[in-house]
Amino acid sequence: MRYAELHCLSNFTFLRGASRPEELVARAAELGYAALAVTDECSVAGAVRAHVAARERGFRLLLGSELALEDGLRVVCLATGRAGYGALCRLITRGRRSAPKGGYRLGRADLEAAGLDDCLLLWLPGRQPEAEEGVWLRERFGGRLWLAVELASGGTDRERLRELTLLAARLGLPAVASGNVHMHERRRRALQDTLTAIRLGVPLREAGLALAPNGERHLRTPGMLARLYPRELLEATLEVSDRCRFSLDELRYEYPEEIVPPGRTPASHLRALTEEGIRRRWPEGEPQAVRALVEHELGLIAELGYERYFLTVHDLVAFARGRGILCQGRGSAANSAVCYALGITEVDPSRMSLLFERFISRERNEPPDIDVDFEHERREEVIQYLYARYGRHRAALTATVISYRPRSAIRDVGKALGLDPLQVDRLARSMQWWDGREVDEARIREAGFDPANPLMVRLLGLTRELLGFPRHLSQHTGGFVISRGPLEELVPIENAAMPERTVIQWDKDDLDELGLLKVDVLGLGMLTAIRRALDLVSAFRGRRLCMQDVPPEDPAVYEMICRADTVGVFQIESRAQMAMLPRLRPRSYYDLVIEVAIVRPGPIQGQMVHPYLRRRSGAEAVVYPGPGVQQVLERTLGVPIFQEQVMQLAVVAAGFSPGEADRLRRAMAAWRRKGSLGPFEQRLVDGMRERGYEETFARQVFQQILGFGEYGFPESHAASFALLVYVSAWLKRHEPAAFCCALLNSQPMGFYAPAQLVRDARAHGVEVRPVEVNASDWEATLVPDEEGEPSLRLGLALVRGLSREGARRIVEERKLRSFDSVQSLAVRAGLDRGDLDALTASGALADLAGHRHRAAWHASGVEQPLPLVPQPVVAEGLPMLRAPSEGEDIVADYRALGLTLGRHPLALLRGRLAAAGWLTAAELWERSPGERVRAGGIVVTRQRPGSASGVTFVTVEDETGQVNLIVWRDLSDRQRTVLLGARLLGVSGVVQREGDVLHVVARRLEDRSRLLGELEAQSRDFR
Repeated sequence: MRYAELHCLSNFTFLRGASRPEELVARAAELGYAALAVTDECSVAGAVRAHVAARERGFRLLLGSELALEDGLRVVCLATGRAGYGALCRLITRGRRSAPKGGYRLGRADLEAAGLDDCLLLWLPGRQPEAEEGVWLRERFGGRLWLAVELASGGTDRERLRELTLLAARLGLPAVASGNVHMHERRRRALQDTLTAIRLGVPLREAGLALAPNGERHLRTPGMLARLYPRELLEATLEVSDRCRFSLDELRYEYPEEIVPPGRTPASHLRALTEEGIRRRWPEGEPQAVRALVEHELGLIAELGYERYFLTVHDLVAFARGRGILCQGRGSAANSAVCYALGITEVDPSRMSLLFERFISRERNEPPDIDVDFEHERREEVIQYLYARYGRHRAALTATVISYRPRSAIRDVGKALGLDPLQVDRLARSMQWWDGREVDEARIREAGFDPANPLMVRLLGLTRELLGFPRHLSQHTGGFVISRGPLEELVPIENAAMPERTVIQWDKDDLDELGLLKVDVLGLGMLTAIRRALDLVSAFRGRRLCMQDVPPEDPAVYEMICRADTVGVFQIESRAQMAMLPRLRPRSYYDLVIEVAIVRPGPIQGQMVHPYLRRRSGAEAVVYPGPGVQQVLERTLGVPIFQEQVMQLAVVAAGFSPGEADRLRRAMAAWRRKGSLGPFEQRLVDGMRERGYEETFARQVFQQILGFGEYGFPESHAASFALLVYVSAWLKRHEPAAFCCALLNSQPMGFYAPAQLVRDARAHGVEVRPVEVNASDWEATLVPDEEGEPSLRLGLALVRGLSREGARRIVEERKLRSFDSVQSLAVRAGLDRGDLDALTASGALADLAGHRHRAAWHASGVEQPLPLVPQPVVAEGLPMLRAPSEGEDIVADYRALGLTLGRHPLALLRGRLAAAGWLTAAELWERSPGERVRAGGIVVTRQRPGSASGVTFVTVEDETGQVNLIVWRDLSDRQRTVLLGARLLGVSGVVQREGDVLHVVARRLEDRSRLLGELEAQSRDFR
């Protein structure tokens, strides 16, 4: 018996559907269904995933949506063609935009006005069918309306069938079978019940009739369906499905038109802008190679009709630059000479050898993908410009699917199973940031629970099933979709949580699968910091300094980089990068390109790092198996480091076309998730053997490709990032005060907290002055020192608990005259008790009161003047209050500011630490490799990269510098609590030293945090 399921919810009907779209499609195909309709509630968020799964299997997928109107009427709308799909998307948009994020609101008038002429409707009667609903629907959608008979083996199926077929006959409506499917297999019943309890916010035991009465809302076998439904109802499903011929493959993107001025064509306008940019970039005339590149690109752009795409991005960048917003194109845009001429990227194509087909391919015929980074603090201006220019009906952010991870899954499942809130919290907190998507029973034991307990067994089973399920749609960091016509006819639009933001219901991967345009409008903190630093230097030096004015290839900058003196420098400030720098020793811009890319999971997993370093140092000969390979790998000494090189290898050594090579790239990015690299292996090996390469070399290349599947960095990205690496390093080397000031004013960003940034600046000779109400602005500022060089004044923004409005009033009043007492400060600036207490705790009143204790005394006596009575001035003697001890000041500094300008806290503890055998960071350099040592310090960062096979890298600091610890997986598992919880971490271990890189390989860890007392020292932890 053939059957098409017409009513099926995936897990993109959040907290209702209990199966992924891919699982539903696979099961329907396995059961021999004629078709499957994915009809998520007021959504098509899972449609692309279902579409891809169906396309791979040659299976028919129908698209539609379940809608519940405000008066209780429920229908399923199915698109029969492109117009019907567009009308359905418009209706979904109307419902979603009419309600807060996550909800929707539709009435009968909306349904009637939606223009659903190209849609079929299934009426879903309630438990007590209302004939009036059917009459209303029949009058408006007659000939396209069926009454859905949904039987779930609930014990009353015979009566329900009779009732609904009689109703359909009385109303003159055809009836059709459907399943109200919520899961692909019956075994998901427990998870589906759990999702219901989570959605309702109640334990399962209280969910009652909200739970399904049984597990029959799954894709049932044709035999089971034949026993439940009369043949005519089953055959009706085929009639409905045969009328639904729409596929997402029919969607075609159309570019905006208004970016072409009157009198010009897209091609002529792009040509004019490009020529103008060439004259600006090369005022003495462009090199012949550049001219050839430009002509090649413009010809291919014209052939594929992408002019409007480039003009759209150029318009965006031109707006930003017109507003003084620093921006930088990266990604595949860095492959393009046209993008360089248009000012979209700063990567000079004459300095690089990049694969243009990574950007645009005639064979692939998909839109290019340009990422543009903007200052993170000003990106909102760019976003609102897009909305204003194209309208909210034509521009929206892409979505990001927020999925369950171990901690959130355990919290929600634990609550659903009725655990006590304290138990739930303890269980959830046992899942740490480095655990990824694993739920380890050892963590359950650490939390004080027995994994063998039946309740825990149930909790763990449900949690593991729930991992990766979508929870809700959030907004992408900056992916924008812009269309010529109404975007809501392409994909529904809904409200984001942030005001003035709207998102489409598809994420980045969905758009890639359908080949739809996306422009990434991304925020990058380092661009903000660089712009701030350049402005600070310009103001202080009295001459304008721009990025283009930074002298290239400065030996002093590279010397600093080779010493790994890179705290705060973009991309190369992590411990892994700092360990690599003295070994790779960058001496040129292209060395920085390699440095950015080589400390990545792809090269590491592909075992490319050590061969490259050996060849670079001369310890290993550089050999190539053939001239074609040499052309591809010569710039990286015969070792593939970049994605583009792997693609080029496939072209020159295995005979791939550029389009096939790009498909290989896509498969590389997805193979861990989909396991889709298999077909490429034999193709690659056979192609290389046919061209005379040894099979061992071909297999080695394939293994490297697998490494890139983890995360191979594109050369085009690295090239763009390397520019920012160099500029930020130049600023650190030549303008350290401005660089530190800019970083402080751009927080939060980077690996290091303000305490480490300030300490590093002082180590580089920068004078840092404290927060002071008579001198500090809201942000940190530059002030001349005694020699007229810039010193750094910390800003009021560092004072925890101080309101920005209070700080603004302080600065405004101070412009009139300085404050001469705590009383005058409080009265003139209108400070409330919270602001006054924050300033007192921070030490910012030192020049008004002497020290913190006196400041607290004066603040406690502040009285606000009465409206009609002048404030009496009473001369008081200074109280005999002792000044805080050095230790008390340091503790207070950390609590109120997050840093201190006094001695490092461990300087006060050095006697006790030395007695315990702890060496300082400086003393460790006097020890020999392999020597056993004891050391430690305040934890600055913890990092456990996914490529490090469970190794945790910890940076601790003392008064003499930083110590880098390597903690192997077995030790981190044994001493997990100490490793993650210690503020003051001690280590017994072995010195490991290679050149200018020193680590301590931990053998035992020790938590000595109690020695810090109340000192609040926060680490920054990363995966």
